[in-house]
Amino acid sequence: MTAEPSSLEFLPRSTGSVLGFPAHEGRPGALGEVHSRPHPLVESPRVLVQLSFMTEGGSAVDHAVLSELSRRLGIAAPDRQARHHAMKWGQGTLRWERHTEFSTYLWEGPLDEGDRSHEESPFGNGFSPPGTVISGIRLEIRKWTPANGKLIATFDPTSLCYSLVEGGAAGIVTDFRQDGDGMTRILILDRGLTPARTGALSQRLIDIETYRTLAMLGLPMALSLSGRVRRIEDRLAQATREMKATETRDSQALLADLTELAAELEADAASSLYRFGASKAYDGIVRERLEALEEEVVTGYDTWAGFLKRRVAPAMRTCRSVEERQANLSRKLTRATTLLRTWVDVEVEKQNRDLLASMNNRARLQLRLQQTVEGLSVAAVSYYVVGLVGYIAKGASAIDHAFAPEIVTAAAVPLAVLLVWWGVRRVRRAHSESKLHAGE
Repeated sequence: MTAEPSSLEFLPRSTGSVLGFPAHEGRPGALGEVHSRPHPLVESPRVLVQLSFMTEGGSAVDHAVLSELSRRLGIAAPDRQARHHAMKWGQGTLRWERHTEFSTYLWEGPLDEGDRSHEESPFGNGFSPPGTVISGIRLEIRKWTPANGKLIATFDPTSLCYSLVEGGAAGIVTDFRQDGDGMTRILILDRGLTPARTGALSQRLIDIETYRTLAMLGLPMALSLSGRVRRIEDRLAQATREMKATETRDSQALLADLTELAAELEADAASSLYRFGASKAYDGIVRERLEALEEEVVTGYDTWAGFLKRRVAPAMRTCRSVEERQANLSRKLTRATTLLRTWVDVEVEKQNRDLLASMNNRARLQLRLQQTVEGLSVAAVSYYVVGLVGYIAKGASAIDHAFAPEIVTAAAVPLAVLLVWWGVRRVRRAHSESKLHAGE
């Protein structure tokens, strides 16, 4: 086993310069990213044990675990911002890596040909898990000898996958089943691999099993959402049939139902957006790793790629199908809601038109009533004015008998009516002009 670095963490350095020219501030990160996850150098026989934990609590829980392990070893804990770290543990090395929603702890050490209890992995008593385990892998690297070749028979023949890789320099074996400890067993039979190629192959196989499990997390959600999407589809079909019945259609109630369906669908789509997107990304990583294996078929056995294509691909298609159904259903709900809202707007406009017509009728009636009242008011005011003129004429006749009061009163009647009518008309015109100026 070659000497291991004390840490896999990439530490950003100063931007520095290139041939004396100032370097971009993001250059160290861009250059260091390709070296941030180096393959371990592994010599056979060796065992790799990796546990993957879902860490919804963030990086703080991982830092607490690593701090405790570092304290037990008497070494410094990694930086809180680190995403990679490695430390010596017994005769092997413990590597930690932080991912988006999970973290991995990989211990690589000498393979005990007998009892596993003699292995010095850190996953014994005293190890505090940072979350729930999503994947557990035990990968053994052995020399390809007749005795080790017989270990292939210890795997489940119903799901056994066995193929040659690295140009025939190694055989990879697994059945994707879990042993008594809940670990997925993987066997590499080495027939002349270099430590670098052994480490790269080991990492590739571990990634396939880890990301395969993570990709399948989308399937339970897809199955649960499928029934809810079907129910929304049925309710939408029923609503559209009711929309066609113009005589009995209740547009307001239908619009409320469609709005409720749209809200429910969008809530489901939002809750599944990350999970479906993550499953798609994990499945892409699995396919990339399988293609990189460049497997050679061993007669009578399934290859890893062939087995996973039959078992994982249908689950991924189910996730994509539910996601597409949600998108299509959202578009249909939007169209139905838009159409129904248009009908509601037309009905409201009809109601507004009828209301305006009713208001116009009332205004005409009010105008007629006002004109009638004005005519009566002219007669009434004229009557009082003529009466006043009559009293004045009677008083004047008592002093001077040159004219008769009755003649004066009779002569004042048309003049009083004309003056009162003219005055009422001026008042009405003044009110009309003031309203017109106020409207402007």
